[in-house]
Amino acid sequence: MPEDDDILIERALKGDQKAYRGLVERHQTAVYHVVYRIVRNRDAANDLVQETFMKAFSSLESYRSQFRFSTWLYKIAANSSIDHLRKKRIRALSLDSPIQTGEGEVGIEVPDYTHHPENEMVRREQAISITDAIDDLPEKYRKVIIARHQEDKSYEEIADELNVPVGTVKARIFRARELLKKRLRGVR
Repeated sequence: MPEDDDILIERALKGDQKAYRGLVERHQTAVYHVVYRIVRNRDAANDLVQETFMKAFSSLESYRSQFRFSTWLYKIAANSSIDHLRKKRIRALSLDSPIQTGEGEVGIEVPDYTHHPENEMVRREQAISITDAIDDLPEKYRKVIIARHQEDKSYEEIADELNVPVGTVKARIFRARELLKKRLRGVR
């Protein structure tokens, strides 16, 4: 009567080579079928079966006996097969080497989006325009906008500082924003 997987695993963990061989012989065909269904290539399937058993035996101490050994092993086989397919699909493209086409060689040009001085200049001009627009606000609106958006104060803090009700602060901020929108519409 053949030994069950748990006994073979226990022996294999102690270094018993016959136990390793017994586990391989018992599960090799099933692992091959799992792998072959995924990769559809005999040579790759044979390689992946070996890889599966190598991975399984190198992490055999992490196997938990409350699960079936075959389920754990098939999961390793499936993951190895999927990884194999992913690696196969990825084709690296050299940016230094030209690509051969039917009409000759074509170089690869990759645009550089890292720095655009004109965008930086536009942002600076907008910041200056916003600062100018805030400076042109009536004082009661300018104070609340600066306190809220530049000093990052709460409505309550602004109300305490200006000695006005919170509702007044909210109304002034709303009005200041409306005035700024009108002033800045043409800037962008």
